[in-house]
Amino acid sequence: MLSQDYTEDLTLTELPAGLRLSRLTVRGCKNLKQLPSDLQVLQLDAAGSGLVALPENFRVGSLDLTNCTELAALPEGLSVDFLDISGCTKLTGWPRKLTLGVGRLRARGCAWLTELPESLTELAQLDLAGCTNLTTLPDTLRVSSWLDVAETGITELPHPLQRTRLRWNGVLVEARVVFAPETLTGHDVLATANTEVRRVMLERIGLERFVSDVNPQVLDQDTDPGGPRRLLRIALRGDEDLVCLAVGCPSTGREYLLRVPPVVTGCHQAAAWIAGFDNPADYAPIRET
Repeated sequence: MLSQDYTEDLTLTELPAGLRLSRLTVRGCKNLKQLPSDLQVLQLDAAGSGLVALPENFRVGSLDLTNCTELAALPEGLSVDFLDISGCTKLTGWPRKLTLGVGRLRARGCAWLTELPESLTELAQLDLAGCTNLTTLPDTLRVSSWLDVAETGITELPHPLQRTRLRWNGVLVEARVVFAPETLTGHDVLATANTEVRRVMLERIGLERFVSDVNPQVLDQDTDPGGPRRLLRIALRGDEDLVCLAVGCPSTGREYLLRVPPVVTGCHQAAAWIAGFDNPADYAPIRET
């Protein structure tokens, strides 16, 4: 069987009937709205295309529908092993009849997703990052490789998934980082050698709590119309230094931390960079608010 590539072909409005292909690429074909009802293909890459519907009872091995923003529904009887519906903003639910093989489901950023289909029982990989309204996973689900639940509403896993490797936006992390970030300390972050894991931990713990847990170096301090400021530096093993400007809120008394590039050496320079000035000499606020 042959492959056919129509990547970003804006003249493509339809495909011939009777196509039998190993791989079909219609990525970025904005004017292609439908597929032939008798299409037979093992791999279909339709990311960013203009598809509004797929044929009923469509059988395909790998189906990439990333950013198909006009696709309103998945077809009844869809049978697929690898499915990517990330960025399909018009989707609102699952078809009544859906067969997902033991492969991969990627549904990043699908805010409409509140539950997974009952037919979904075994997968190798499951990427649900950014599914903000998804709060639970079915007790019958098994995931053999990894599960990404970053920025979802999921706070715990059913028993069958508790030994599944977890990812946070693609980075493999321990369950504690995902489900119990309040137990992390700034010293836990500093003790982590892997830079990507450390960045996730820093995201989960928050900059303010991280800095309060460690002993940052004070690079500079001064007072401006808004009050006292400190420029703080924390060395991170195998990564660029973390440098941030600590400023106080005159009305609440709370101190806020604003991260700046590690090459910044002074409070005024940091404040100018935050305000969008390339040249600190051009930054002369009358009063900070």
